[in-house]
Amino acid sequence: MPLIEIKSATITEKGQIVIPKEIRDNKGFKTGSKIAIIAFDDHIELRPMKQVSDKICTAVASEKVLAKDWNSKEDEETWKNL
Repeated sequence: MPLIEIKSATITEKGQIVIPKEIRDNKGFKTGSKIAIIAFDDHIELRPMKQVSDKICTAVASEKVLAKDWNSKEDEETWKNL
């Protein structure tokens, strides 16, 4: 993933930051937009909620489908030492 731009922001007493206008405009964040804040060990990502919601729905749907075939006593016994 190529780096586009680096900006700085100051965290307020309430833990708020301002996303610079150039970055909001570039990434399509509009006033009132919902965003997901994804925390990793070494960084934080801000993503449009729709982007995250679509991926989570796909993951949950896949888990449900796979669970029907993979959740058995035999599977638990096979995988218990991993």
